[in-house]
Amino acid sequence: MGIIRFSALLIGVSMLFACGGGSNTGSSEGSNPGTPAGNGDSGCAGSCANASSFLTVEDIQKIIAQAVNEAQAQGTPATITVIDRVGNVLAAYRMTGAPRTQRVDSGRGVVGGLEGLSIPSELTAIAKAITSVYFSSEGNAFASRTAGQLAQEHFAPGDITAPSGPLFGVQFSQLPCSDISRRFNGIGPDAGPHRSPIGIAADPGGLPLYKAGVPVGAIGVSADGIYGVDTNSGDIDRNFDEIVAVAGTFGFAAPQDRRADRISAGGLTLRYADIEFNQLARDPAAAPAFSTLDAGAGEVFAIPGFFSGTIARGLAFGQVESGIRPDPVNFPGLDAFVVDDGTGTNRFPPIDGTDGQNALTSGEVLTLLQEGLKVANRTRAQVRRPFGSPAGETVVVVDTNGVVLGIVRSRDALLDAVDVTTQKARTAAFFSGAYAAADIASVAQQPLGFLSNTVDLANGRVEFATTGAIDPTRYVPALQAFLPQPSALTDGSIAFSNRAISNLSRPYYPDGVPGRPPGPLSLPINDWSVFNTGLELDLDYSQTALFVASYLQAIGLTVSLDGTDLPPIGEAPTNCTGISRIPNGITLFGGSVPIYRGSTLVGAIGSSGDGTDQSDLVAFLALHNAGVALGGAIGNAPPSMRADNFVPQGARLLYVQCPQAPFLDSTEQYVCEGK
Repeated sequence: MGIIRFSALLIGVSMLFACGGGSNTGSSEGSNPGTPAGNGDSGCAGSCANASSFLTVEDIQKIIAQAVNEAQAQGTPATITVIDRVGNVLAAYRMTGAPRTQRVDSGRGVVGGLEGLSIPSELTAIAKAITSVYFSSEGNAFASRTAGQLAQEHFAPGDITAPSGPLFGVQFSQLPCSDISRRFNGIGPDAGPHRSPIGIAADPGGLPLYKAGVPVGAIGVSADGIYGVDTNSGDIDRNFDEIVAVAGTFGFAAPQDRRADRISAGGLTLRYADIEFNQLARDPAAAPAFSTLDAGAGEVFAIPGFFSGTIARGLAFGQVESGIRPDPVNFPGLDAFVVDDGTGTNRFPPIDGTDGQNALTSGEVLTLLQEGLKVANRTRAQVRRPFGSPAGETVVVVDTNGVVLGIVRSRDALLDAVDVTTQKARTAAFFSGAYAAADIASVAQQPLGFLSNTVDLANGRVEFATTGAIDPTRYVPALQAFLPQPSALTDGSIAFSNRAISNLSRPYYPDGVPGRPPGPLSLPINDWSVFNTGLELDLDYSQTALFVASYLQAIGLTVSLDGTDLPPIGEAPTNCTGISRIPNGITLFGGSVPIYRGSTLVGAIGSSGDGTDQSDLVAFLALHNAGVALGGAIGNAPPSMRADNFVPQGARLLYVQCPQAPFLDSTEQYVCEGK
């Protein structure tokens, strides 16, 4: 069946220290751990969050004051944002003289995609903050630097012989046009998870904030004029965004043993930050109070669509107000949490499918979600401490129309997973359907081409210029020729998992083999960057760029395109692609499989949160186990339909890639084999 027995990228937790720090010397100074467990562990393993786990206004003011103090010492004025765990912007502070924009630049010399665009610094700062807290939990603390390391074409970045990162493609999730991520209500913090202005950040400058071992928010800083990515994880950088952010975290820093530089992936220790508290120019503990910052230092300012201009307290994760709360009724004994609208109403309860007589029933959806959590609760976590913790996963079921039929989460699962797991499930259902090619053809005429822009603040203008056309349809014949299968994406005969689509979307095929051609859904390596990936971005680009243009209008600038001033653009739609089945876009790392009733496609199930191989396992086994529980009514794709029957370029596509011996309560091996 082509199911791989051994993980090609087993993510293993390690006691090793990273080469880059964030106070990685063993000192706990400035951190905010929970009550120690008495065995050397900092104490929190997913159950510490309570109604008091939130940032107060006083906390936020202290964080900003510490960051400003360091920025002043460095002579680098910064834009600073603070958010809560579900993505509400709680404060935004612009120092006098801070760069008003950051230029997107991967450092690869690539033209196209988002490369070269100038983005308002407050938007990049929010993206960095959202990235760091959405990728953190009580069991792991990841920075935006960590996300950049995990999302590139090589893992580790700079090693041209290595395969791509385990979160390849994640940067185009949490988009401003997502139908899943929530939007600012215009008043203050409310139920999340909330959207990012420009997706997930790969640029250093975002760090999570902790209180008593619980992630309660994050700081994001933009100071150096470049929104980029660290393409060499083997050196130590002096990144001013990160330096200022580290200072801001003092007293709220992640517990030492939860930081990314205590976690390894594929034998490589992850990166957290390249600066330690004792390397800062000033002692953050001695920073003057926020109340002493006068108008000459800077100001708190409003961000249209994100922040009112008044500093507000954060929301307590796990409480109804946060949008994430427990559901013991539908998931008894599973420690399950659901996505709430902030009033006690589940946003995504199990419902019937919308796609005809073979549609999934709400009962089947509930069984799928329950089985997903059962598998996750048995699975050994791979990116969280302490050792022996169960995986924290989010499970999503969709139908063939892309309608979300249900979402459930582990207690401490990562927040990014609400949006990205929906992308995963929709990606598998979309590419497995007979409609995929026609749907892509329907958006052949994109509203915009690729753009560059020039910002003239003195005259209040931003000039956009078209630099190239966008044509998503070109990827369809490329895939058909690559497999080769002339009817691919037109007849529904191939069951594509997200792992298979991921294989086809890398700038080398097979993945990580220099000199080989790109997958048919990717750009060639000389044109590829984390900001210019291929079909994934081509589908999202127009609405992402339009959002940036609309924001520039909202802050009072006149925006033109190719010499013509644009009328008011307004708020972004809740569809990033123009395709109803994939409104929040697609993603390119494993963790979803299509659902079949016999040989009829009826939807897909996705999982994400604690290692890509673990997510493959949860989605694949949940579907198998649900099928058994339901008497064979639904199940995984028939083996003859699975994408791993194809061997393009002499390298077999993968369907799922399960860990060898994944369970905490069993020594069973090869658990996906034969299913």
